[in-house]
Amino acid sequence: MGDPAGIGAEIAVKALNYEEIYQRCKPVVVGSKVVMEDAISFIPSNLELNVINDINDVKGEYGKIDLLDLNNIGLNDFKYGEVSAAAGRASVEYIFKAIDLALENKIAAVVTGPIHKEAINAAGFKYAGHTEIFADRTNTNDYAMMLADEEMRVIHVSTHVSLREACDRVKKERVLTVIRLADQAMKQLGINEPKIGVAGLNPHAGEQGLFGTEEIDEIIPAINQAKEEGINAEGPVPPDTIFSKVRGKQYDIAVVMYHDQGHIPMKVTAFKYNKETNKWSSVSGVNITVGLPIIRTSVDHGTAFGKAGEGRANEESLVQAIKMAIDFAK
Repeated sequence: MGDPAGIGAEIAVKALNYEEIYQRCKPVVVGSKVVMEDAISFIPSNLELNVINDINDVKGEYGKIDLLDLNNIGLNDFKYGEVSAAAGRASVEYIFKAIDLALENKIAAVVTGPIHKEAINAAGFKYAGHTEIFADRTNTNDYAMMLADEEMRVIHVSTHVSLREACDRVKKERVLTVIRLADQAMKQLGINEPKIGVAGLNPHAGEQGLFGTEEIDEIIPAINQAKEEGINAEGPVPPDTIFSKVRGKQYDIAVVMYHDQGHIPMKVTAFKYNKETNKWSSVSGVNITVGLPIIRTSVDHGTAFGKAGEGRANEESLVQAIKMAIDFAK
C-alpha cells in the first residue's frame, strides 16, 4: 500500500477500478483497513473492501478490493503529507509481508506503492529505499534498478549514492553484472535476442580518454566480456545520444552508470506537467528490481505529500506497474 501518509492507498483504490486488471490477475492489497477505507471515502469511490486474514481467501472479483489487513496503524497515528515514523514503520511492514508471501510462492509478484525514505529511517529501518529492502529481505547480492515506460528502458549500475561515489562504483565487474541483468530482464519480457546499449560515464563517452578513462579501464572490458558470453551489448555510447537510440528501438534497454543518468531521461519522457491546470497530466513509468528471486515492480514516483489525502493523485504509474508485474510473471 505504501506510506499511509502519502498517496499509496488512494492510487491503489483508483488502479483497482480498472476491470482489465482483474481479467489478467487476482490483485490483493497488503495494507491497513482504516487507511484504505479513508481513501475510498475522500476519492470518492464505489469500490468495497473484502478484508481477509489469509492470502488463500482472495476472491479476485471486480468491484471489491481484496485487502490483507495488517492492522498496524490508525488514522490518529499520522497526518497526510507529513513525515511520520509510525507511517514509515507500517509501510515497511507491508513490504516485509508481501516479500515473505512471494518467497513462500503464495503470490506471483509484488507491486509496491510509494514509501518515504525519511519516514522509514525515522522508524529505525536504515534503508535507502525499496530496492535495498528487497535485496536485504531476499538475501540478494547482484541486483539492479530498472525503469521502464513503453519503449524507454534503463537499468542502473548505481542508484542512491552521491555522484562522487557513483563515479567510483563504475567498475568492470559491476558493469558486467548489470549488463547480464539487463539481458535477463529483457528475455523475461519475451525479447529473445535483446540489444543492449551501454552508456559511457563521461561526456562523449570519454573521447578516447580525453575526458576521463573509466570507459577504457572499466566499461569497455565489461562490454567485451559480455560479448564473449553471447550477450548483444554495444558501447560505450555517449550519454547524450543513447536514450534517443533506445526510444528509436536501436536498443531494447540502456545500461546507465548512475541514478540521474537514467532517471532524468525517463521522467522527461514519462512525466508531463500541464502549466494551465498546475497538474501532472501524465505520471507513468515503472520501477523494477532485477536480479531478485521474486518479481517486484513499483510506481516510478514518490509519496506526493503535497496532494496526499485530497483525492487528486494520478494512478497511471501504478496501473503500469501492475501490468508489468503480470508480464514478468507469465
